[in-house]
Amino acid sequence: MESWRALFDRAAGVDADEAAITAALRAVRADEGERSSDSDGADENDAHEADPDETAAGSGPSVSSPAESSPARVVADADVLAADLLVDGDARAALDELRAHTWTVLLASDPLLDDAEAVIGSVADGRLAADWRERVAAWRQSVAQPPGDHPALASAYRGGAMHLLSFDEELRSAQAGATLGSQLSISARHPQAFASLFAPESLYQEVVGGTYPGPDHDPRE
Repeated sequence: MESWRALFDRAAGVDADEAAITAALRAVRADEGERSSDSDGADENDAHEADPDETAAGSGPSVSSPAESSPARVVADADVLAADLLVDGDARAALDELRAHTWTVLLASDPLLDDAEAVIGSVADGRLAADWRERVAAWRQSVAQPPGDHPALASAYRGGAMHLLSFDEELRSAQAGATLGSQLSISARHPQAFASLFAPESLYQEVVGGTYPGPDHDPRE
């Protein structure tokens, strides 16, 4: 398995920016939506509203029960995950904060990683996407989501995240924020905003307790 440093070096030659990644993710999810509408499966709203206890009990695919919310648990949508690898900038600055602190958690369902891998494969190449998938899968904490749910929102809800990083302006809108804050205790932010607000010393005292020891991991390993 390659290190983050090696993957970032390989991706340095890719001509990509946030706009290209955002467009690629829209295309990936539009294609998924078309395939879903053509299938004979359950309606997306039904999947979202299904009783998680019934699903977990065996009436459908295994789904993670919602975890207790924590400010140290974070979800990065597929656009941010791809930009971390391909663009650097705000996405990498935000995720470096998580990679440098092992007591923080990156949450991601398999469908969320599927979307990011598809974006990387589209913008860069499939081999880099597959090697990235192997590395990120070893880092993230897996969340099992219902079929048809928005991968980032489902990962945040099921995994107990209080922060959702995304470039999607609609997801970060005031209307969406009111819904997320009242129903799910999730705040959607641009990666730049998250990185600027991330305060590891006070967060460590809240989540772990005691004196903050500083970063405890090389974010490039």
